[in-house]
Amino acid sequence: MGWATEALRALARGEQVTIRPRGGSMRGRIEDGQRVTLGPVDPATVQAGDVVLVRWKGGVLLHLVKEATGDRVLIGNNLGRVNGWARRQDVVARVVQVHPR
Repeated sequence: MGWATEALRALARGEQVTIRPRGGSMRGRIEDGQRVTLGPVDPATVQAGDVVLVRWKGGVLLHLVKEATGDRVLIGNNLGRVNGWARRQDVVARVVQVHPR
């Protein structure tokens, strides 16, 4: 998982971490390589519109919460694609700052 391994360790210690996510799936909200700061989050507080780091199919994704229910969140990208439902307990961080380019 590369960068994610170190980020997950820092988040597990209760620390914020700044990363540079790659890819275009969050274009318009977070650009390819743009710095973002993640903070630990209580998954129960996550709501639609949040951008979260979530464990997904053996990896992690930085994606948008489209909908939130009692124990699940529907995640997708910023371009209209929906990945599916994830358990709230798989949400490990929330974006607390998107740094200017």
